[in-house]
Amino acid sequence: MAKKVSRGQKAAKKTGHAKQAYSLSNLKPPKGSRHRKVRVGRGMGSKLGKTSGSGDKGQKSRRGYSRRRGFEGGQMPLHRRMPKRGFHNLFGVTYSVVNLEELNVFPENETVTPDLLRAHGFVRRATDPIKVLGDGELKTKLAIHAHAFSASAKDKITKAGGTFEVVA
Repeated sequence: MAKKVSRGQKAAKKTGHAKQAYSLSNLKPPKGSRHRKVRVGRGMGSKLGKTSGSGDKGQKSRRGYSRRRGFEGGQMPLHRRMPKRGFHNLFGVTYSVVNLEELNVFPENETVTPDLLRAHGFVRRATDPIKVLGDGELKTKLAIHAHAFSASAKDKITKAGGTFEVVA
């Protein structure tokens, strides 16, 4: 008479894996998930003996070699083949811009400083100087301190009864 075999035992026979309870004594990483470290330059039997996979001779086979960025094997590199374009002013100043219309958020007789503008999120970059432009209308009387002002901004600030001061 044939012995009765459960479904789990049939599956284990087909795949070659027997179901077993896991404990700390029989834990193993999944098959193929761990790789042995390649030991370079350890004899001809290791596949990477003698030249250690670097080929024969030349600069690239030497220790400490690293090709510099943009190097094209001695050919004139692309960034030097291209013509120079335009003009870059070394002394140019890039301002972060704030329009007068945005300053209506502040209450009457407030002193608006660059630090206050940065704290309220009007200016993104903390290192940039601030320039106030005359876009929109100023509805409140403010004392505004900034690194630069446009001519129209100065007019509109004084019309609204406020004052402006250039910060060094």
